[in-house]
Amino acid sequence: MGSIGFPTAAVSETRPPAKNKIFLGTFIHSKTLGELEYLHNAAVAVDSLGTIVAVSPDTDIAKAKSTLLPQLNWPSDDTDMVVAKAGQFFFPGFIDTHLHASQYPNVGLFGSSTLLDWLNTYTFPLEASLSSLPKAQKVYSRVIRKTLSHGTTTAAYYATIDVPATNLLADLCLSSGQRALIGRVCMDQLGPSYYLDESPAESLAKTKQCIDHVLSKDPKMELITPIITPRFAPACSAPLMKELGQLAKETDLPVQTHISENKNEIALVASLFPDAGDSYAEVYDTFGLLTPRTILAHAVHLTEKEADLVTERKSKVSHCPCSNSAITSGAARVRWLLDKGIEVGLGTDMSGGYSPSVLEAARHAVLVSRHICMDEGKSEERDKLSVEEVLYLATRGGAKVVGMEDKIGGLEVGMEWDAQLVGLHEVDEEEGEEGNVDVFGWESWEEKIAKWVYNGDDRNTKKVWVRGRLVHERK
Repeated sequence: MGSIGFPTAAVSETRPPAKNKIFLGTFIHSKTLGELEYLHNAAVAVDSLGTIVAVSPDTDIAKAKSTLLPQLNWPSDDTDMVVAKAGQFFFPGFIDTHLHASQYPNVGLFGSSTLLDWLNTYTFPLEASLSSLPKAQKVYSRVIRKTLSHGTTTAAYYATIDVPATNLLADLCLSSGQRALIGRVCMDQLGPSYYLDESPAESLAKTKQCIDHVLSKDPKMELITPIITPRFAPACSAPLMKELGQLAKETDLPVQTHISENKNEIALVASLFPDAGDSYAEVYDTFGLLTPRTILAHAVHLTEKEADLVTERKSKVSHCPCSNSAITSGAARVRWLLDKGIEVGLGTDMSGGYSPSVLEAARHAVLVSRHICMDEGKSEERDKLSVEEVLYLATRGGAKVVGMEDKIGGLEVGMEWDAQLVGLHEVDEEEGEEGNVDVFGWESWEEKIAKWVYNGDDRNTKKVWVRGRLVHERK
């Protein structure tokens, strides 16, 4: 097993020219929140730029060569054919809407801590240590490879306060081919003295340096996008948040931060910002940080009034069920958020979350929704999320959260080919172990997908593409 190796330079001029590609087999993607579309014996044509240009039903390799290639005016000797084997299907790449690349070495290390203690005990010391670029390269290279191996084609990353290390993360994502939002963490209070921006002015200047670096490497933001990243309100002074809100307005760049993760955190926000609104959400809104391009991680304890404000501002929510459970934050009411008209995606939130897998987050989203039903003692079960719904959150929902729904999250013409080839093992008498999902042959496709959601892992992720480029292949 392993990802394909890539150089660490941000630009690879030696890469051979991309070919047109035709993918053949079964294609599955979300059509709506509660519905998956299944296309069997189909072909999807992807041009050399990584864009889907045709979807052809009832097309095997012979028909693709005799009919589809001439229609596209593509020469057969310059077109790659990728054929799914029995038990395999193509699925959109997962979109991780919230994770801390710098915290990856700490996955699983949260002890009995709650949020604020956990930050001081585990998080800040590790993040500060990544000012050592060799250490940062080791950590960031691994987290990119690991998330790609789990089918994550797009990731909204928090880095650290360090400019060179943040820029390194951007370079590594670009060279590895992973689509990413890269955020330098801004914080000028409520942290250890060794890990703080000295002033709002310094924080703003360093953030601009990282933005400039990303835009110098990928001017059109085709693969990597800078994202303004106030860590969370308690770690940012009012002057800093005001500056970052103004920066968001001037640049129209996305924003990411945390909100209402933990009850003690909410009380802290109220004590720190008594004149900036009546709630956590109003604090962000006061400083211009609640925008249509804002990703709010967690949103576990939002009030009705806050949710209405988030809806009005068209901000988005990253649901992080693994981390919310691991550090005892609470259970976010995803159905309630969706009913409010708030777009929701999934986040692994490493290292509050213990897994790099969005599929793991999806299955926990299902389970957390069931706990909400039990905790509230409801006789009706509307708060429950289905397999189809959490797969939507993992793909199309996530695409809306990161503001890329026009090009990723689905497999239609005009979308970019961010996709994974998933393989499920069919049990036979001469079997070898090929993962945790056993298919006996009598299951419907809906049942196979349910088995994958509840039991699947990176062993089922055979290949991964971003913009048509193969970025991971399981060996």
